[in-house]
Amino acid sequence: MNPVAAHESERGRMSNQSAGDPKPPCLPRNGLLKLPSQQPNGLGSASITKGTPAVKNRLCQLPAVPAVQRPPPPGLASPPAAPAGDPRPSDPASGGPSPGGAPASPPPTERPPLAMDEKVLNGLFCYFSACEKCILAQVCRAWRRVLYQPKFWAGLTPVLHAKELYSPLPGGDKEFVDLRGFAARGFDSFCLVGVSDLDICEFIDNYALSKKGVKSMSLKRSTITDAGLEVMLEQMQGVVRLELSGCNDFTEAGLWSSLNARITSLNVSDCINVADDAIAAISQLLPNLAELSLQAYHVTDTALAYFTAKQGHTTHTLRLHSCWEITNHGVVNIVHSLPNLGVLSLSGCSKVTDDGVELVAENLHQLRSLDLSWCPRVTDTALEYIACDLHKLEELVLDRCVRVTDTGLSYLSTMSSLRSLYLRWCCQVQDFGLKHLLAMRSLRLLSLAGCPLLTTTGLSGLVQLQGLEELELTNCPGATPELSKYFSQHLPRCLVIE
Repeated sequence: MNPVAAHESERGRMSNQSAGDPKPPCLPRNGLLKLPSQQPNGLGSASITKGTPAVKNRLCQLPAVPAVQRPPPPGLASPPAAPAGDPRPSDPASGGPSPGGAPASPPPTERPPLAMDEKVLNGLFCYFSACEKCILAQVCRAWRRVLYQPKFWAGLTPVLHAKELYSPLPGGDKEFVDLRGFAARGFDSFCLVGVSDLDICEFIDNYALSKKGVKSMSLKRSTITDAGLEVMLEQMQGVVRLELSGCNDFTEAGLWSSLNARITSLNVSDCINVADDAIAAISQLLPNLAELSLQAYHVTDTALAYFTAKQGHTTHTLRLHSCWEITNHGVVNIVHSLPNLGVLSLSGCSKVTDDGVELVAENLHQLRSLDLSWCPRVTDTALEYIACDLHKLEELVLDRCVRVTDTGLSYLSTMSSLRSLYLRWCCQVQDFGLKHLLAMRSLRLLSLAGCPLLTTTGLSGLVQLQGLEELELTNCPGATPELSKYFSQHLPRCLVIE
């Protein structure tokens, strides 16, 4: 009997085996494996109803799989003998010789499709944005199980509006929304907008991680009262970062009764009842305070004298926004009470002058970031103080400092550590001032938005700053399409914002 006939006879014997015998994984065709069809809920059957076409193409294209040589089926008899004169053993699958005489490999183990392989999905989902992950989690349960791991949502803050916290019931009542999906993803930061005391209590009762797992809480445009604030901080023992923005129903008494020593970051802005006594509560109740951001129209120089030696050792960031009553006397209190500041913002403190900036430069040598935007009394003299004493400064914001001129930029040109410089709407800066900036090889970000006196010729010289990564020219008359093309050719790694 020739080899082909022997092989056919053996296949006939295999077809008559009992049901308990192992069955070959798939039938051969021309010695190749027939690939199994996709399983239910696999990639081939997934339907994505949201997202961009590019997202769909990335998700729904199957990788090409090369044909695999079929291994010998189990139970096959000994291979037929090789023809006379041929020393090589025969290949039982095809009737031909097996190259090298190597023994046949065992049948492959079944693996899940790539669309369901958790190891593959864990690597793949890292390349998608948060919005895309929300869409992908709706494809199937397997994808949701992989995506609902906290590692995919770290650093993100869900924003929940008051009207989104309740679902209507048939009888006209309403129930609080199910937050188990948020808990599964391990969110430790939330922003609640427009909520009341009752809404906050419902959130605490319905979010499984609220008591210990929430580290950051932000309330915006909310009607929270002193009682609600006290309950929230008493129940949510894990909160170390707190933001109160546009909350006009709590008072300074609420801060005295609710602030806890565990809080390390506090942001209070646009709350009409916040004045000097609020700073007194903050300074006495928060010994571990590292960051304080304050926008309060009624805070005076006196409040800044409340800071004690405790904050002097721990507080490294102080941001005062539109504190109109702060003067140079307040700056004196800041530099004496908080000598270790690394970030200072006096944005909108319109009564601060060059003398106040001199106090900052002479006393806060650890500063890495200084914001003097919207300080109309700051002149070139202040920039000279900064350039002479703040040798570690990396970021300087001078937006709307209308008295800064080219002379001030000449002082800044000596600052080798400066990486970010903002000159938005500095209406006296001209082309000659830009020439001074060309010596600042460490500069990575430069904003000249709204500078009306800069021409195309002056701006074109910025190509000498080869290390520049971002250049903002919004509302700058000298920014033309030809200049944009010129920058794309000579500063290919720089993002030009027009």
